Amino acid sequence: MSELTLDVARKILDAALAKAVEKKLKPLVITILDARGAVKVTAAQDGTSLLRAEIAHGKAYGALAMGMGSRALFQRAQEQAYFVSSVNVLAQGHLVPVPGGVLIQNGATLLGAVGVSGDTSDNDEICAIAGIEAAGLKANPG
Repeated sequence: MSELTLDVARKILDAALAKAVEKKLKPLVITILDARGAVKVTAAQDGTSLLRAEIAHGKAYGALAMGMGSRALFQRAQEQAYFVSSVNVLAQGHLVPVPGGVLIQNGATLLGAVGVSGDTSDNDEICAIAGIEAAGLKANPG
């Protein structure tokens, strides 16, 4: 597979949502982007708070834009705050440098990214990884 299909994106989404239900997490928004940054699917569980969709998108977008999962981006923001802040200005504020943005890979091929928002960043990331792995792909959280 060299491209993220809608069917695969939906499998990732369903498995990520199932993990959230299993763990009894707060309501989540999950956004899945393909390698060029186009939205394949976004879903919001009932009861999500305002801006969760934008945050989920920003986690996935930041992972794609920087070529690293958002956990690594979070670490870089702590070590090089001015750099990440400058990149976010270039990205017009669309980059959210906290865990929950996970790259989707098929071997070494980048297929896209998943962004999850709604619970703790660690739990968001767990759901993204579960979705990617359930689709038989490699998750790279950073």
